[in-house]
Amino acid sequence: METKNIMIVGVGGQGTLLTSRILGGITRKAGYDVKVSEVHGMAQRGGSVVTFVRYGDKVYEPIVEEGQADLLIAFERLEALRYVHFLKQDGVLIVNDQRIDPMPVVIGAASYPENILETLSRDHKVISVDALGEAKKIGNSRTFNVIILGIAARHMDFSKEDWLAVIEETVPPKTIEINKKAFEAGYSLGGIA
Repeated sequence: METKNIMIVGVGGQGTLLTSRILGGITRKAGYDVKVSEVHGMAQRGGSVVTFVRYGDKVYEPIVEEGQADLLIAFERLEALRYVHFLKQDGVLIVNDQRIDPMPVVIGAASYPENILETLSRDHKVISVDALGEAKKIGNSRTFNVIILGIAARHMDFSKEDWLAVIEETVPPKTIEINKKAFEAGYSLGGIA
């Protein structure tokens, strides 16, 4: 199998690292060679967090090159815009339709770009979801990342049962049920998004 490249981008505290651990787990469970690489900006202060997950028969490098991501998962709109150049021409971009102002915007040194999703949709296949709103519906706003993962799962070749098993093995025990519920919510959205 040719190597598949997934990139997860977000802001510190949004769950990018947990999401990458679940992705690493599902690909290992399927028997692939997997490399996961995390790049932290000012993660503790709301800065960018980027994670690469590469899997295939044999993976030599952990970093996804520009223009090579099959799937780009963005937990925030501006992060999607910042990293879209990593997406392949026929890649899929899944975006949480959420705005988190970076520090330059907060202090007034920059402005937040308008119409990000429309701009991205001109040249890319974009699936946009209000994952935070969906997470609030199921009773835990912190699970929005797993909702997005459920959507992403519809664009990958692993069974829903395997995903749920890996979530159970990966998340803290007291959060297993709510995370499985979040995944199911995203998975059901993934077919229509």
